[in-house]
Amino acid sequence: MIIVFILFAFIKVDTYYRRPLDQNTKEEQEVKVVIQTFFEGFHKQDSLLIKKVVHEVVIMQSIGKGALGEIELSKQDFSGFLKSICSIPETTDFEERIASYDITMDGKMANVWTPYSFYIDGKLSHCGTNSFQLFKRAGVWKIFYIVDTRDREDCVEKRA
Repeated sequence: MIIVFILFAFIKVDTYYRRPLDQNTKEEQEVKVVIQTFFEGFHKQDSLLIKKVVHEVVIMQSIGKGALGEIELSKQDFSGFLKSICSIPETTDFEERIASYDITMDGKMANVWTPYSFYIDGKLSHCGTNSFQLFKRAGVWKIFYIVDTRDREDCVEKRA
């Protein structure tokens, strides 16, 4: 009897949190548009467009190899990030290609997982995955946390 109850509990939890992969809800589309707008501002070097989709307090972190080859977690100031993006010379072509959007949600909170490949002047520079955390307030989704991985070795283009 206990085994049947435990099995039923797992089935109910799994059914509650998962939907068919091809089912996109209106909320998921809204969240995806926020991330796409972030990258539109990124590629246009438009800090005002980026600021439209982020919360006033944004935490940014990266996971990658440090100087000694150890995996490290580093923190970046969001205003410093915006300044660095806007200061890229016009002669430098850069593009972050997003392979896919894996969106999970719980009403007022969303996570968007986006594998990417980053190119500078047409050459693959690095790749990794972004993880965006968003929350919904007054009907509007805002990004409040971004963490990414950055790999330069054994980096292959991420594809959808």
